[in-house]
Amino acid sequence: LAAQHGLLSWFAAHDGNPLVVMPTGSGKSLCIASFLRSAVQDWPDTRALLLSHVQELLLQDHAALMQAWPDAPAGIYSAGLNRRDIDAQILVAGIQSIHKRAYEVQRCDLVIIDEAHLIGRNSQGMYRRFLAELKEINPHLKVIGYTATPYRTDTGRLDEGPDRLFDAVAHEVLILPLIEQGYLCPVVPKGTLTRLDVSNVGSRGGEFIPSQLEAAVDVDAITTAAVDEIVQAGDNCGSWLLFCAGVGHAKHVRDEVRKWGIACETVTGETPGPERNRLLREFKAGQLRALTSVGVLTTGFDAPGVDLIALLRPTQSVSLHVQMLGRGTRTAPGKECCKIMDFAGNTMRHGCLDQIDGRKKSDKDADAKPGQAPAKECPACKTIVAANTLQCACGHEFPPPKPMLSSVSFTAPLLSTQIRLEWIDVQSVRYGRHPG
Repeated sequence: LAAQHGLLSWFAAHDGNPLVVMPTGSGKSLCIASFLRSAVQDWPDTRALLLSHVQELLLQDHAALMQAWPDAPAGIYSAGLNRRDIDAQILVAGIQSIHKRAYEVQRCDLVIIDEAHLIGRNSQGMYRRFLAELKEINPHLKVIGYTATPYRTDTGRLDEGPDRLFDAVAHEVLILPLIEQGYLCPVVPKGTLTRLDVSNVGSRGGEFIPSQLEAAVDVDAITTAAVDEIVQAGDNCGSWLLFCAGVGHAKHVRDEVRKWGIACETVTGETPGPERNRLLREFKAGQLRALTSVGVLTTGFDAPGVDLIALLRPTQSVSLHVQMLGRGTRTAPGKECCKIMDFAGNTMRHGCLDQIDGRKKSDKDADAKPGQAPAKECPACKTIVAANTLQCACGHEFPPPKPMLSSVSFTAPLLSTQIRLEWIDVQSVRYGRHPG
């Protein structure tokens, strides 16, 4: 109700398009359903669209709407789900299926976008073009964005900048109070000895270059060391989610986990839909203890039982980091916390989960390392080869790389309440004047 009142109060005082910011697992779909029911019942001629980008979210949002309002005049428009209820008063639609159908939708008064941080600033993007055509039909169209992360890596906050779609945050739910009140599950850092070294990985558009990143972290010795730690830490955990840096990396991590006799599969953007659905069902049912993933399962994936997350995927994206951690914040029977093993240094890179701001970094920071792909020279023939090459074409065999290991377990706090002050004995104090 607080989110609904916040939206109505904002619309009473402002024009434009607002944002609602809610952490993963805080009931965003139910809040959307409640607002849609109120809007249509109070203004019966309202035509509404609820847009998202993945089938899981479409089904989740539609189910929440029907649960809150069994008689809702709602339908689904999605090619993947083989549903095209274009005339429904409330239409839950996949943007990929409907973005060229604005003139079939015709008059629309309200558009709600789930996971609004995925809307690009580029006017040629699917969301932007579709909304522009809807606005031509109805200049009074209102757009509301719901998200847990109101920012992008490359351009900063969604409600800032001259080409922004959203004007302000109408209502925000903070993650720390929800954890303290028991609505969300605590995320607890578990120290790691293995570190992923990205010092020679370049950046492009505010993110690590994918090919260079995978080459740097997909190293057998490092994978073995990291999985050894995961297995030990996950002994009392029943549902592991391991985020990786590439398809090959995800498969190599999966294979290493299997060596311990643990049921583990891989889900990526290349996984066929039916197989992906089967694997996710088995994972949620406890038939699979672990999943390795890359590029998926960061939004729209609801598996409350996840109680261990391993970050084997370094990222400069604040949004991606928060979304990955969010897979562990849902509550479940018998679940006391979710362990986070941050091999990637993402927590040190972005800060505590409840204090992340997401404002755009300077261009200098965003492209700090434009360098070349990690490489090395063969001492036998002087050929430059990729850093993870084990045998040169000339036959020279490189010694296996040693994982970066710390003598002590390294832990960064995930929440500001986990920061511990440390008293240090001061031996002396010296003051001096520095000429300007």
